[in-house]
Amino acid sequence: MRGIVFMGDGVAEVTSELEMRGPKPHEVVVRMVNAGVCHSDLSLINGTIPFPAPCVMGHEGAGIIEEIGSAVSSVAVGDHVVISTIANCGRCSACARGLPTHCRQSIGNFRMSYTYKGERTSAFAAASCFADLTVVDAIQAVKISNDVPLSSACLIGCGVITGMGAVLNRAKVRPGETAVVFGVGGVGLSAIQALRLSGAARIITVDTIAAKEGLARQFGATDFIDATQVESVPATIKALLPASGGAMWNPGGVDWAFECTGVPRVLHDAIESLDWGGTAVAVGVPAGDARLDIPIMGNFIYIDKGLIGCRYGTARPHHDFPKIAELYLEGKVLLDELVSEVHPMEDFHTVIEHMHTGTLARGVLQF
Repeated sequence: MRGIVFMGDGVAEVTSELEMRGPKPHEVVVRMVNAGVCHSDLSLINGTIPFPAPCVMGHEGAGIIEEIGSAVSSVAVGDHVVISTIANCGRCSACARGLPTHCRQSIGNFRMSYTYKGERTSAFAAASCFADLTVVDAIQAVKISNDVPLSSACLIGCGVITGMGAVLNRAKVRPGETAVVFGVGGVGLSAIQALRLSGAARIITVDTIAAKEGLARQFGATDFIDATQVESVPATIKALLPASGGAMWNPGGVDWAFECTGVPRVLHDAIESLDWGGTAVAVGVPAGDARLDIPIMGNFIYIDKGLIGCRYGTARPHHDFPKIAELYLEGKVLLDELVSEVHPMEDFHTVIEHMHTGTLARGVLQF
C-alpha cells in the first residue's frame, strides 16, 4: 500500500512499500479519501514536533470505513468518517465530563500500526492519514453526513476544529465581544468564522501577507492589519478600539486575542492587544523550547487580563464534528473555501513548497 513516511532528519518519502496490520477488537480500518496538509506536518518534518521515526504521516483526514473490529458498534462498513487525533480512553473522569482533550491517554500515543521495508513504523498523532488505509481506535472515527464532500470534510479533523473550537469551546465568545486573530491560515480562518457565528462585534485579523485580506473578510473579518506595514500591531489594534477614558495600564483593545501562528513574539503582541479584562488564547503550536517574556503587573494582575492554552480546540469530536458538518450543509460554515488546491499523494512535496509561500489556506491530498 502507499503512504508518506517521515524518515527523520527532515526527510519524508512517498512510498508504495507499506504494510498495515488488521484491526484489534476496538479498532476500525478506514480507507482514506482525502487528507489536509497541516503546518503540524511541517513541524514534524522540521523537528518542531518530536516524534519517533520512521512514522506514517498525516493527521487531518476523512475516508470510508472498510473494516471494523469485533467489539465495534459505533460505526459500520461504508460510513463516511472524519478522523480525530484524540485517541482518548472514553472511561476516565475527563472523558466522563466530556473533556476528551484532558484524557491522559489522548497524547503521546505511539501506536505501531505499520511496517516499512520490514521495520515497525509508528502512526503519527495516532492517525496516519497520509496512507491508502489507516487503523484507528473506533472512538477516533466520527461519522458525518455523506452529503459533505470528503475533500472538505477532512479539514474538520484538525484545522477547522482547532480554530473553531478555540472560539466556541475554550473561549466561549459572547455576542457583542471583540476579538483579534493572529494568522490567517486554515486555523485562523476557522477561528474567524467561529467568531462570526458567535456574534462578535469586531473581528480584527493580522497577517504578514497582504493578499490574505480578501480571504479573511470572506470568512467574517471586519478589519485586516498587514503586520509588515505598521510599527506596532498592538498599538494599531488599540487605535481601532480605543478606551473611553483614562490612560493608566494601557487601556483599549479587544476582549479576546487568538494567536494561531505559534510564534512567541506574536503571542506577546496578542496579550498586549487586549483591553482590561481581555484574554489571549494560545492556539498555534510553538517550538518545544519556546518561552514567553512579558511584564506581569501591567498585563495581568491589576487589570484582569488572562492567558489560556487551547489544545485541539478543546474538542468533543463526536459532538463537534457532526455539528460543523451540519452547519456547512446549512451554509453557515465555509469548508470548500478553505481548500486552495487538491493534489494526488505523489505531489505531496509540491503542496509543501506552496505552503512555504504562505498563500495557501489548505492543500489537500487525494488518495
